[in-house]
Amino acid sequence: MAPQYSASIDNVQKLKDAGNYTAKVGDFASSKDKGNVNPISLRGSMLSSPYESSYSKYLAEALKQELSLANKFAPNADVEVSGTLMKNDIDASGFSTGSGEIEARFIVKKSGQILYDQVKSVRQEWPSSFAGAVAIPRAIQEYSNLVQKLLTSLYADNAFLDALK
Repeated sequence: MAPQYSASIDNVQKLKDAGNYTAKVGDFASSKDKGNVNPISLRGSMLSSPYESSYSKYLAEALKQELSLANKFAPNADVEVSGTLMKNDIDASGFSTGSGEIEARFIVKKSGQILYDQVKSVRQEWPSSFAGAVAIPRAIQEYSNLVQKLLTSLYADNAFLDALK
């Protein structure tokens, strides 16, 4: 099981600093692309999402957590963030390096009108090991960091933050 999402303090602060707005989190779908794996295979072990075994729900939960901690989440807001998880995979097969890749399309709508529609992606590497007893737990631990970095890239886009207002 992948670890539950742990919000990034820097991400929460970025959302707080973005101005006066509230937003809700809508549905996140999961594309059927080859790079969008569920569950994720880690050297023969399977890594599943703790959120209804869905990585698109993992992404939605991460966004909801960070908006909530920034006091910007409102279930009845006019502004809705939704999207599609397009790539989601971790490679723990390397002798000394592990890697992960995640890509999602984010859409912001206000009263049904699309204000933002962009794809964000992140690739990350970390030290790993030939030994599965080291590589697999490290890869599992890195999944939450991968999602944090994806949201960091989203919040760095001023067009996204402007669409929330």
